[in-house]
Amino acid sequence: MLEKYIPKITQELKLQPRQVAATALLLEEGATVPFIARYRKERTGELDEVQIAAIRDRLEQLTELDKRRESIVSSLAERKLLSEELQAKIDGAETLTTLEDIYLPFRPKKRTKATIAKEKGLEPLAEILWQQDPATDVAAEAQSYAGREYEVDGTKATIADAAEALAGARDIMAERVNDDATARAKLRYLYIAKGVIKSKVAMDKEEEGAKFKDYFAWSEPAAAAPSHRILAIRRGEAEGFLYSRLMPDENEALATLENLFVKNKSAAAEQVKLAVQDCYKRLIGFAMEAEARIFYKKKADEEAIRVFAENLRELLLASPLGQKAMLAIDPGFRTGCKVVALDRQGKLLENEVVYPEKSTREQIEAAEVLHAMVKKHQIEAIAIGNGTASRETEAFVRKIKLPASIAIVMVNESGASIYSASEAAREEFPNHDLTVRGAVSIGRRLMDPLAELVKLDPKSIGVGQYQHDVDQYALKRSLDDVVVSCVNNVGVELNTASKHLLSYVSGLNSRTAASIVEHRNTNGPFKSRQELLKVSGLGPKAFEQAAGFLRIRDGAHPLDTSAVHPERYDLVDKIARDTGATVQDLLKDGTRRSKVDLKRYVTEEVGLPTLTDIMQELAKPGRDPRQQFEAFSFAEDVQTMEQLKPGLKLPGIVTNVTAFGAFVDIGVHQDGLVHISQLSDQFVKNAADVVKVGQKVQATVMEVDLPRKRIALSLKSKPDLSGVRKPGSDRKEGNARDVQKHSGPGNGGGGFGNGDWFTAAMNKKN
Repeated sequence: MLEKYIPKITQELKLQPRQVAATALLLEEGATVPFIARYRKERTGELDEVQIAAIRDRLEQLTELDKRRESIVSSLAERKLLSEELQAKIDGAETLTTLEDIYLPFRPKKRTKATIAKEKGLEPLAEILWQQDPATDVAAEAQSYAGREYEVDGTKATIADAAEALAGARDIMAERVNDDATARAKLRYLYIAKGVIKSKVAMDKEEEGAKFKDYFAWSEPAAAAPSHRILAIRRGEAEGFLYSRLMPDENEALATLENLFVKNKSAAAEQVKLAVQDCYKRLIGFAMEAEARIFYKKKADEEAIRVFAENLRELLLASPLGQKAMLAIDPGFRTGCKVVALDRQGKLLENEVVYPEKSTREQIEAAEVLHAMVKKHQIEAIAIGNGTASRETEAFVRKIKLPASIAIVMVNESGASIYSASEAAREEFPNHDLTVRGAVSIGRRLMDPLAELVKLDPKSIGVGQYQHDVDQYALKRSLDDVVVSCVNNVGVELNTASKHLLSYVSGLNSRTAASIVEHRNTNGPFKSRQELLKVSGLGPKAFEQAAGFLRIRDGAHPLDTSAVHPERYDLVDKIARDTGATVQDLLKDGTRRSKVDLKRYVTEEVGLPTLTDIMQELAKPGRDPRQQFEAFSFAEDVQTMEQLKPGLKLPGIVTNVTAFGAFVDIGVHQDGLVHISQLSDQFVKNAADVVKVGQKVQATVMEVDLPRKRIALSLKSKPDLSGVRKPGSDRKEGNARDVQKHSGPGNGGGGFGNGDWFTAAMNKKN
């Protein structure tokens, strides 16, 4: 079944036929993308996860196209409308759009102006006019229909006059133009290539829709509009504040259609021309606008989803602190700081509430509680959530003279509150409230961001833009791919992983992950990977797909802690024997490994790519691909927006990367925006090429708007501070960075006048 798609995919993705064929077969057999990329390199010619996923997605798209093709053929055959010529056209359609264009004239229609005209018997007149013979006496032909009787649903009526006859004939011709595949293709191209998106404020919505002010009278070529701008306009329209159109020049559109259908300047041709104009304004114009809007919405979705996926990958692969005895603090003013003690595996040991921001007595009590917990649980690190009161809490913890060896780290708590209210959190901590669960999540996130973040819906993590506006299926598919890729790239400790983490392992799902945890709780820790086959519901296929990504520290086989798949244990044993050593010797002795001639072990199934991977694993078994953790601290003397001044340089952490720039946390409870024009001394087309989520940067304060809580930052080595407004100053028309000199929202230099502040605000809202 899949073989027929291989030539097309090969051409589209510029791959070898054998690569596509092998990947398609593996996918059909139930192999996962991570498994194919890691353990079937010889069969696929070393395709990576991105290429394999692209083949998978294209196979699905082509399969859906064929299903639609079969449905159309079946419909036509049932109605006895299928000819050999039509069948050939349908078989040759390579896109869904082309297929639907071919089917459109034959699609069962509701009652239209054209069908009413046909009921009046005006189709012969329409056919005469359609021929556009200069000798045709249009008036006489039309007059011959005046007074004719017709019957519809048992009701008799009469065509009033020649004008009614001509109008009906034009309705029939207009529908013929609308159904013409060539006309639709040409006009579709015009709308997409030359369409202009225009938006204006809805009537009497100026004040209520002020956040969309930049789009109250907006116009730009759709092809040049960035994704966030298209999504912003669509959101404004969905919320009832904006009205938008996407159209090319009307004269060019009409000329395109008239050139196709109007043959000369005869009286009959004039009727065809009128029908073409009517078709454009009443039928095909709206249809093509709808298609163009869908096209650009999909394009904007793809860009937004791509940015979200890149950000999520960086966040999931953030450096883990590792297994440390931990105090985790969820800061608060009025309700106090929730403090939990966690052991090295993240198990909750104790929880308290302290009030370091109240009276002196309560500050002393808070210090005593923290000192006692540190001593009792031999704490090695302290994690502090970066929400409300975070800087004040951090300052308090640093001044109470805890042992210098204890790392104090600010942790991004985005999504922690969502986790704390989730079913997973309630299941694990049924006897603790939301605040305790949230603090536990903050601590665990410092230990291992990946293991903790997989418990959240990726959309709630807050590293995307317009995630609620894009195609939700496509978003989920992309984000799930990222999570699966990250989990399997890092590997999962079988005896400590939660069922949520296990469910993302290749070959496993929520059911088999729960079975693994249940088996572990009942029978104790797994001693070898082979014991997985004893888990209820986990068969040989799931074992094949999952085993290589699961790790067992101090397992029965020395390779159980590595990424070497159990199917290659015998091969490694043979290599060890041939060198006169054991597998343990190979793991410890780099000199012995360097003497192995890998070419001796190449077979039809195992090639140099796999052998090379094996030797790399023997050098560093179970190595974590994530970077080593480095502690970060905000500037101690700057904790509020009021302390910010233009030109001030501050350390910060990138919290989100968007199409128009990046958000940076500089420790003042409000992220600043680095516009894309301020990311680098060089021209930047894609923000993700310069900065990543979690990256530590040095940012220069450019502008501060206290009333609106907005901060403009720059990452340039020598940012231009001339003309920036001072904190609290009024912005007037033409002041500093005059918004009129920008080509539009999002194209400015990072000042508050450009429309990306709207996008930024909406993004933070998400």
